[in-house]
Amino acid sequence: MTEVGATLRSYSVGGRPAILGFDATEQATHARGQMLLPWPGRVGNGRYRWQGVDHQLPLDDEYGLTNAIHGLARWANWTAEAPATDRVVMRYRLHSRNGYPFCLDLTATFDLDDCGLRVTLSGTNLSGVPAPFGAGSHPYLAVDGELVDGWRLTIPAEARLRTDSRMLPTGREPVAGTEFDFREPRVIGHTQLDTAYTDLVRDPDGRARVSLEAPDGRRLVLWTDRDCPWLVLFSGDALEPAQRRRALAVEPMTCPPDALRSGVDLIVLQPGETATACWGIDVTGFRG
Repeated sequence: MTEVGATLRSYSVGGRPAILGFDATEQATHARGQMLLPWPGRVGNGRYRWQGVDHQLPLDDEYGLTNAIHGLARWANWTAEAPATDRVVMRYRLHSRNGYPFCLDLTATFDLDDCGLRVTLSGTNLSGVPAPFGAGSHPYLAVDGELVDGWRLTIPAEARLRTDSRMLPTGREPVAGTEFDFREPRVIGHTQLDTAYTDLVRDPDGRARVSLEAPDGRRLVLWTDRDCPWLVLFSGDALEPAQRRRALAVEPMTCPPDALRSGVDLIVLQPGETATACWGIDVTGFRG
């Protein structure tokens, strides 16, 4: 990972990359591997109202849309705390600023074991007033070096968000009968995904699991705990030609895009309170 943004820069298993990473000399374009705090997704016009006060965030949507996107910690310098071969804890104190006048301690913990990678995100409100909060991550999964078109995808979600031309939510609809229904495993084909999913169907252990399988049978599974009721899937159609549709972003989120304005699943973090969310990548089916 990197000091900048506590970004997951690379992750390989048996010499095979499991994510679309980037070189240590490169920038994490298109949010590759970044932690999305203190909110994930877009905020329309970067403007929201909180407890009777209007706030204006920087308009930094990298796709040229007039939105704020993916929080305030992506380009900050985080500090590694006692890194080890199987565990790294990254910390960052987000100070009050125009647009987000709240102080938070943010933590991203990365744990490795025989099953794969586990990521735990947390935020603690150091302010004297309640703060709006959400968390997410932006890993791009890659099961082989080919296009996503031939990969088999399973998404255990009953509903998705519709969006407008600025990728802002306009409503929720069932996935049944649409090209966005991946409740049963099927090949992605030419489907273009930049889609927020919810109403996740969970296994008995409380986790929702997205499965991605290559034609040779290699499989990655991204799981989320109950604190992440949202997943955004992005097939990378807007990426540069060399990276386009070469990986599938599977983004666990505690709230949907534009939650600072809609309030949907937005966490109201009380003074001194900590919110935590966890997700991971199971690589047991990825090893050769």
